[in-house]
Order: sequence, then C-alpha cells, then structure tokens
Amino acid sequence: MALMIWYLQIFAYIYLFSPLVETVDFSYPAAFNFGDSNSDTGDLIAGLGIRIEAPNGQAYFRQPSGRFCDGRLTVDFLMDAMNLPFLNAYLDSVGAPILQKGCNFAAAGSTILPATASSISPFSFGIQVAQFLHFKDRVLQLLSKGKKLIKYIPTKEFFVQGLYMFDIGQNDLAGAFYSKTEDQVLASIPTILLEFETGIKDLYDQGARRFWIHNTGPLGCLPQNIAQFGKDPSKLDDLGCVSSHNRAAKLFNLQFHALSTKLRGQYTDANITYVDIFSIKYSLISNSSKYGFEQPIMACCGYGGPPLNYDSRISCGQTKSLNGSSVTAKGCNNSSKYVNWDGTHYTEAANQYVLSQILTGKYSDPPLSQKMPFLINLKF
Repeated sequence: MALMIWYLQIFAYIYLFSPLVETVDFSYPAAFNFGDSNSDTGDLIAGLGIRIEAPNGQAYFRQPSGRFCDGRLTVDFLMDAMNLPFLNAYLDSVGAPILQKGCNFAAAGSTILPATASSISPFSFGIQVAQFLHFKDRVLQLLSKGKKLIKYIPTKEFFVQGLYMFDIGQNDLAGAFYSKTEDQVLASIPTILLEFETGIKDLYDQGARRFWIHNTGPLGCLPQNIAQFGKDPSKLDDLGCVSSHNRAAKLFNLQFHALSTKLRGQYTDANITYVDIFSIKYSLISNSSKYGFEQPIMACCGYGGPPLNYDSRISCGQTKSLNGSSVTAKGCNNSSKYVNWDGTHYTEAANQYVLSQILTGKYSDPPLSQKMPFLINLKF
C-alpha cells in the first residue's frame, strides 16, 4: 500500500508540473553530450590510454573507433539525423579534431555519482560537467583573440543555442548490484538523481537551455548481468532477463521522469525532453524477430557460445589463456542479426533501430511533433 501511494504521488507530481503546450526545435548549430559507453565516441580510450581491439568498429569505421560497438552508436545516428557531424571525444586531441559543431564528454564506465577508487572510469557526471565548463572558458578565451580559429571551435552563441544530451545512470545501478542488495540499490536512486540535478543546474547557469535526456535501458537483459546474476532461473523473467535489475531500472526511470518534469517546471525558459529508451529497447528484445533480429540476448562478439556467448574474463577482440588454452573472443558472422554486441553494448543495427523509434516522437515527453524534420535511411 505504501508503495502504491508513493507511485501515485510521483504521477501527481508529473501532472502538476507538466506544461500544457511545448514545442521541440531540432535546428541546432551544435551539440554537447554527457554519458557513459552508450554514447562514448572515444573519451575513455583517449583518457586512459587503453586499447580496444577489432572486430570493434568493423560494421562502419572498418577499424576500432573508440566506441564499444561494431559500428555507430545511437548518438551517431542522432547527429546524422540533425545534419551534424559525429561528435569528437573531448579528450581525444590527436589530429586536431574540429569541435565547431560540439563536443562529446561521455566516457565508458562513467557514473552519475562521483567515481571511487574502484570505478572503471574517473570521469563521472560531475567531472564531465566540469570538463565542459573548462572547454567553454577556453573557447571563449580563444574567440576573444580573433576569428582565426572560428572554423574549429563553437561560437559563443552555440553554447546557448546548442543541444545538451544526456545518457548516463546505467553504471550507477548495474555496478551497485555487485555489493548491495536490491533494496539498497533502490534506496540509492534519490541520491544519484540529486547529483544529476546539480549538474543540470550548473549547465543551466552557464546558459544551457535545450536538454535531451535518455533514461536507462533494461539492464537485466544484458548478457553480462544475466551471466553474473541470472544463474538461478527463478530470478529471470519470461524473456530470460534478470528481474531485479529491470525493476531497479524501471524505478530509476520513474523518478528520473519526475525529476525531468520538475526541472521543466523550474526552468520555464528551457526546453527539456525526456526519452523513454527503456521501452524502446525492451520492445526490441521482446519482438526481435519482427524487426529482423535473430538473437535478442546472446552477444555477437564474445566467448563461450550459446546461450549468452559471454565470459567476463575475456572482452571482445581479446586473446587470453583460459584453463590452459589460448582463446579469442571473436565476432559473429552477421552482427546485424544480433541486438547485443559484446555482452554490455548494443550492435550498430540495434542502435539504428533505437534511433528509428526515437524519431517517431512517441517515446518522448513532451511528445515530439508528428511532422518530424528528419531524413534518414533506416531499415525499419
């Protein structure tokens, strides 16, 4: 009963703060992205100097591109749809990347909460926001010295007119399950979201007005989590996903949605769009064959074979000695038939499907216009 009352309070909160009319403008001169591996275009690789091996990148870039994927990420397709170039990673300085149209601060393994000594990535959300503030200050300093660099860096107006995108929170939940009970993970959600709210306020205070927020996907359907937490069949749902992880993701998203609505009421001159990525991805896994996928759960690039083809001891592309034998985590023959790429991340084909559903507008709050201005070649 107490839980039901809490849910009703959340929905009442959403209704109270929802504006009657809101429009979404997709004409952006630049984009700035914050997140984890779902949208990292090379930040962690550049920042820590680590390597990812082929077949990562094989489906599009023909070589590892800093992305944990066989090709493009959802953020890449989104940039394409907005007629903007792929975002360069903030920490990847080799080759003097052109940052005029925006910059990507997302780093694989990042959390919303501050990183700890055991964190995969030191670049938590607060650090990413701080990096953006440094980036902006440095750009404005350079602009004050003349127009020589104008084709490489954003103009002052781009920081106000640009789109600020967020896809982060997955690692806060998934990582917590290794040391906490489900109840403890759920209890930590308000603290996680308070940290996110602080970051949004910092960006708003710097002039950001257009926010695009993705919620977290069905964590329980990732082979990595099924392998670790799904050994007991009673802990799995009808799709073979870990129930506890998906329950946590759903509760996180419910509160995340409420926060987004609260911020929309608080920052009335801002445009804040919340996108239900969980529903898109869960529908894909539930109806994978309908969309041309043959493997909704099993990883394309991994080791161990069916049903998951995932072994936490060896990452995609690596060759290691396991049980006295040299083995390699190889890619499958046709990644376009797989939803999952390496046990944790989606394939390019799945990312393209996700983008196709985002562009319908029906998974967004506020709902996007039926007349979408995008022209993109999709297979769905």
